[in-house]
Amino acid sequence: MSNSHSEIDVSTGSNEAFRLVVSADVLQRTVALVHSLVDECRIQFDAEAIRISAVDPALVASVELTVDRSAFEAYDAADCCIGVDLERFRDVVKMANRDQLVALTLDPATRKLEIRIDELSYTLALLDPESIRSPHDHSEFELEFAGTVVTEAGEIDRAIRAADMVSDHLTLRIDEDEEVFYMEADGDTDELSLELSASSLVELTPNDARSMFSIDYLEPINRATPSDVELDLEIGTEAPVAVRYEFADGAGDVEYLVSPRITT
Repeated sequence: MSNSHSEIDVSTGSNEAFRLVVSADVLQRTVALVHSLVDECRIQFDAEAIRISAVDPALVASVELTVDRSAFEAYDAADCCIGVDLERFRDVVKMANRDQLVALTLDPATRKLEIRIDELSYTLALLDPESIRSPHDHSEFELEFAGTVVTEAGEIDRAIRAADMVSDHLTLRIDEDEEVFYMEADGDTDELSLELSASSLVELTPNDARSMFSIDYLEPINRATPSDVELDLEIGTEAPVAVRYEFADGAGDVEYLVSPRITT
């Protein structure tokens, strides 16, 4: 990959744990996807990718994100982990235009992250990774997903925005016999129902499923989600919903897991 708008030195010094060069667009998107749930996170670097796992303070929702080295203009990293204040990190990377390059360098001696955007250089103090909660490994749990829905992000956005005017929750439901995906909200006086048949979806695995979720968690995830992606949703009955999609031209992928509101 190359970019004619910037002359950033991509060589790694012997005292640097990593040196990465990436477009501001990819970096800003990565930060926004994680910051939708948490204010701080661990970032794990290895030779092939950066990986972020984070869980919200109430332990209701988690995010797993990977950005492959192919998304970077330059990528030279050894195995290491840093803790980042996402509010401060976001404010710095927002100073770059989307088509600019951003260089990230870690000095292991000072444990500070240097962020360079053309002539601008900013040094960010890091957090102790051990002080930041990480989600449990999903493989430790047997999550029971009954049905799968693949749809345009705009359909989910439409349902969440409408449901927010009616209630504080949204029910995701698949009817196996009808082969229809429902998004429903019941308020004190008003009701919402959006029906998407198999023919109007990208893909549907029509097994009966029904779970209710708090809009307080769905809305920030929705706000950070690009409008032009296809969402892969896995739904169970009174079970978490998994929301997955790719970004950065397929070099990045993110998965959110949101626990349901249990109904009686």
